[in-house]
Amino acid sequence: MTELTASSLGAARQAAAEAPPQPAAPRLVQMRSFGIGAHSTVPTSLATGAVILLLWWAVAQTGVVPHLFLPTPAEVLSVAQSIWADGYANATLWEHVSASLLRILSAAAIAVVLGIPTGLAMGLNRWAKGILDTPIEFYWPLPPLAYLPLMVIWLGIGETSKIVLLTLAMFAPIVLSAQAGVRTLPQERVNAALSLGASRWQLFSEVVLPSALPEILTGIRIALGVGWGTLVAAELIASTRGIGFMVMSASHFLATDAVFVGIAVIAACAFGFSIAMRLLEGWLVPWKGKH
Repeated sequence: MTELTASSLGAARQAAAEAPPQPAAPRLVQMRSFGIGAHSTVPTSLATGAVILLLWWAVAQTGVVPHLFLPTPAEVLSVAQSIWADGYANATLWEHVSASLLRILSAAAIAVVLGIPTGLAMGLNRWAKGILDTPIEFYWPLPPLAYLPLMVIWLGIGETSKIVLLTLAMFAPIVLSAQAGVRTLPQERVNAALSLGASRWQLFSEVVLPSALPEILTGIRIALGVGWGTLVAAELIASTRGIGFMVMSASHFLATDAVFVGIAVIAACAFGFSIAMRLLEGWLVPWKGKH
């Protein structure tokens, strides 16, 4: 019995020795992230905003700068509540904001409807690029306020001159971004679609336009920023309603706290535009930045 057990153990050891070695368990290695990574920057941004407010309060509270030129955050907040309740310059706060939003959104709609097809045509057709490139490149570097007097002379001081001015300011960035989106399309995608039998319309709608869409949306974001700055400056010159008019009216009376309120409203609207464009990008081009 003992000899049988010993021989069994010897056979088991020999079989174990002759068995092929088991592969080691795979070792997972975490890749280093590039850029800011996936971590949120919201806490850092909030902390930065809090530090700026604290510095503002400290400088205003110490009296280094007179309150006439730098009111405290509490004073600005008090004036903001007063403007919210009673309005400013013969109009409510909503009337000022809605007047500015109506102008910028109307001009943005016109610029998008005209600019995207123009940019796509310039990217796809050499005749369109040759004809339209010169006038666009000529007026695009000009500050919009440089030709504001012409708009006033030709179209008057009403809403038409402001909307045309804003449309011109936003038209060029949208056109150039749409053109760039087409020209950065890899030729391999076009050849692959053609080899699969795609028609010209299918090539445009399913390859060219989706590939150019991220650039187009970026151009719209830039155009909104340019248009918003232009709008406020245009309202400073010739207007009776709008956020820019409210700021200019307050500056005439050295109401610095009301000027701060207007600046805060301008910044809030610009931030809202940015958030809306980011949400639109996430819906229309969810693949952006992932390949």
